[in-house]
Amino acid sequence: MSDGRRHIGTVERRDRLASRQRLAGEVRAGSPEEVAGSLIALHGTDPATVYLAVGARLADAAKTVGETERALYEDGTLVRMHGMRHTVFVFPTELTAVVHASTGLAVAARERASLLRQMAAAGAPDAAWLTEVEESALAALARRGQATAAELARDEPRLKEQFVYAAGKSYEGVHTVSTRLLKVLGVEGRVVRGRPTGSWTSSRFRWAPAPGHPGLEAAGAQAELLRGWLAACGPATEDDLKWWTGWRVTEVRRALAAIGAQAVSLDEGTGYVVAGDAGPAAGPAGPWAALLPALDPTAMAWQHRDWYLALELRPMLFDRSGNVGPTVWWNGRVIGGWAQRADGEIVWRILESEGTGREAEAAIAAEAERLRAWVGTTRVTPRFRTPLERELSA
Repeated sequence: MSDGRRHIGTVERRDRLASRQRLAGEVRAGSPEEVAGSLIALHGTDPATVYLAVGARLADAAKTVGETERALYEDGTLVRMHGMRHTVFVFPTELTAVVHASTGLAVAARERASLLRQMAAAGAPDAAWLTEVEESALAALARRGQATAAELARDEPRLKEQFVYAAGKSYEGVHTVSTRLLKVLGVEGRVVRGRPTGSWTSSRFRWAPAPGHPGLEAAGAQAELLRGWLAACGPATEDDLKWWTGWRVTEVRRALAAIGAQAVSLDEGTGYVVAGDAGPAAGPAGPWAALLPALDPTAMAWQHRDWYLALELRPMLFDRSGNVGPTVWWNGRVIGGWAQRADGEIVWRILESEGTGREAEAAIAAEAERLRAWVGTTRVTPRFRTPLERELSA
């Protein structure tokens, strides 16, 4: 105990992770919607991550691809859109208004201002011209339902216009209006990524009109998003919350106060849970293993990671930009990494053997086979490759 606050130690935090992140066998989900609802957001920068993260948490992993495509592209119960930290995630559709108001509005204003400033510096047309082009493009998208940038440019040829970016500097380049404008419209919550032109690992997406949602007040939306994330990932420190949301510390504190978050003691200092969630949490029914993909939402959820990821493992499991690669988990902690070879074999290596043995190796091997079975003939290479993944896949 510290200052009357209950202390939540490493073992209990790992127990919470097992159940709330849908990783222990008995709490696996029945649908991608359940997975996304439990985790709040699935990292979507690498398209394959969404499917691999869902498959690791589905009771019937064989349904991963079909059910995730149904949710994303047929039923529309999940949506791929810009969210926290100016990053693409997959969210439950009912959260789109909350995400947009809590994190998107401020970023959108900066993105549009930046585009107009860069166009002006290049002598490109002005804001009135850009507004006319975007209205025409949005009308074309509404008629088509879904379309690639090239298809929209056939309907609105001005999307093909180009302008020089950072003229005279070492990073000078040429931007196409369609690329920059569609990105701005995505951050503004007016368009979202639709079905890819290729398989589920493809990063070439069509665009689609964003689902309609009410406008919300930013502070209230921030409180709602933080409440949901703390329920899934709490306890968490103020630093964790600031890192995950990308908000200013004043916004984090305001949201914590708004939801009446309860302070607890953690090994690294003060943490927070939603009101009434400070009590002991039940652990999983038994030992569990998981193979989670690069950029998995659990591995990337917290800024302070010592309670589940040893510092000495990080050079092999992260790239130079801080992106986590594929990880092997045993009872709530990362103990190694995995990769897929060219022939489809799933290979893995334990980097931290303490507390592992035959039971752990058998459970990990079973998860590797489970993954191989549903991925099938598809070959998955993480967008951000890490030292261990490169070595194992060679």
